[in-house]
Amino acid sequence: MLITTWVIVGVVAGVSGVLIGHLALRQARAAVEDCQRLLARQSSEGMGDLRAIRDVAVCRYDALSEMSGRLSFSVAMINGLGDGIVLTSINGQTETRTYIRPVVGGKGQTPLSPEEEEAVRAARLGIGPLITSKASGLL
Repeated sequence: MLITTWVIVGVVAGVSGVLIGHLALRQARAAVEDCQRLLARQSSEGMGDLRAIRDVAVCRYDALSEMSGRLSFSVAMINGLGDGIVLTSINGQTETRTYIRPVVGGKGQTPLSPEEEEAVRAARLGIGPLITSKASGLL
């Protein structure tokens, strides 16, 4: 009885490890693909003025359950160095809130929402200008 319990625990642990490893591998492959796209994009465009805003992406989504129609949005405006801003507008039935967050080196200076991160990623990779948020479950 004790041996079969340990066998079952071992099998469950092994299967769990394989699943976790598979998920980590998928995330790593996605990160490598993003880096390859970014490098290819930067090398194909030449140097130019790296301080000029050149990468823009707009991510539209439903931020609140009371509103539909993807009225909320995040706009990333990034230069060739990965510096810029993310402008976010959260629209509700009675009010609208607008936020602006700095981006340095492709990363937010303050924690970014998933939609803001998606807009920055799309801008850096040249996927924009209009994307649909994966974070809000619309894709």
